[in-house]
Amino acid sequence: MSKRAAEDMPATDLPKKAKMATDNGQANVDLDENLHSRQLAVYGREAMRRMAGANVLVAGANGTGVEIAKNVILAGVRALTIHDTKNVETRDLSAQFYLTEEDVGQNRAEACRDKLQELNNAVAVSASSAELSAEYLGQFQVVVATDASLEEAKRIDEICHSHQPSIAFVRVETRAVFASVFCDFGPSFTVYDVDGEEPHSGIVASVSSGNPALVTCVDDERLEFQDGQLVVFSEVVGMTQLNSHKPVKVKNCKAHSFELELDTTGFSEYVRGGIVTQHKEPKVLSFKRLGEALDSPGEFLMSDFSKFERSPLLHLAFQALDAYQAETGSLPRPGVSGDADKLLELVSSLAAKQTDKVELDEALLRKFASGSSGELNPMAAMFGGFVGQEVVKALSGKFSPLHQWFYFDSAESMPDEILPAAEYEPTGSRYDPQIAVFGRSLQQQLQSLKLFLVGAGALGCEFMK
Repeated sequence: MSKRAAEDMPATDLPKKAKMATDNGQANVDLDENLHSRQLAVYGREAMRRMAGANVLVAGANGTGVEIAKNVILAGVRALTIHDTKNVETRDLSAQFYLTEEDVGQNRAEACRDKLQELNNAVAVSASSAELSAEYLGQFQVVVATDASLEEAKRIDEICHSHQPSIAFVRVETRAVFASVFCDFGPSFTVYDVDGEEPHSGIVASVSSGNPALVTCVDDERLEFQDGQLVVFSEVVGMTQLNSHKPVKVKNCKAHSFELELDTTGFSEYVRGGIVTQHKEPKVLSFKRLGEALDSPGEFLMSDFSKFERSPLLHLAFQALDAYQAETGSLPRPGVSGDADKLLELVSSLAAKQTDKVELDEALLRKFASGSSGELNPMAAMFGGFVGQEVVKALSGKFSPLHQWFYFDSAESMPDEILPAAEYEPTGSRYDPQIAVFGRSLQQQLQSLKLFLVGAGALGCEFMK
């Protein structure tokens, strides 16, 4: 059956697994264990069922947006909508790998919808250019914005945060070798499993009567419990009260023993056997709205501790860039010092309002300004993977999500000094965004390379792309 024919068939005529995948009731979701075997091993069946009942919106079909969409579709959600109001330009071909020269002039979302659908026929993929109203956004469980202005992102986030239940919102920007990610999963988001690890366990050898009670386990394997963790018991003979007891906190953990913060004096005497297992309690996180988090960002997620002061500076730089674009209607031009000067003024103005002093790095900010109009495929791929995982966390409740800001840069990949203006002159080709970041000379060197790639698996294909 052709893909188009399958789309035109009523739901009652679809094959069983496809029909189950489109059912909104999670109890009826039938997982394709062959297709999702690796995800099942990582996330577990219950988390996969939550994802298989979810509807996701990716607003912005640029390079980063299509990378996110690709990863979320492969993860196995129920439906994904790719949204965009812009038409394809030649420069979009630099980072958006699903676009071709024949797509120039078409809507960006419509141009890549069919190719996204081919990734996973169990996921309903649609394209849209509709107004992002509260009514429209209410149908989704996660909304990702990749190409929205700060004011538009704040508006969307306000709708998502206030919705009942909350809609998880993620905003991501990649500018040359710089990137920003913000997450708001609502005022009360439950993480069912903070680390995704299998609960630690041990075989009980003895339990003392007393306060605190001493538990000794067989010495075949070293215990992995840590002070303050909770444990539960099963299959204990004799001291059966432990089997039905609520989770108990442990302390003084050693290789083969630990103590319980529990008085077992009144319990029956321990006879034999039993399994002790770590109990993972759900964790509830509260997220701030984007407008509030801009002024009070809290702790930033760090990726490079040699750049400890970088995140607060980039927090201001991305805000200043949005203000620059709102004021001038464009991004700073590559290599134009006057444009960089204006961005520096905006950053300085924001820095003067901060309670905590932010050290300004003029050379870094000039690189940021010069390359801001260029979207690079490697950065899109990296943050497509990063944000794709945040979407999965929002849907599954498994693993700790980003709370709430992450900034990244690879400024050392750019030329040490801003190049002459002629180096950044656009050529009207798909490579103009790369030229805006690295210059014509490096682009010519790249185009003269001959590469030999061994291995065409998932990583090999990513490298080739």
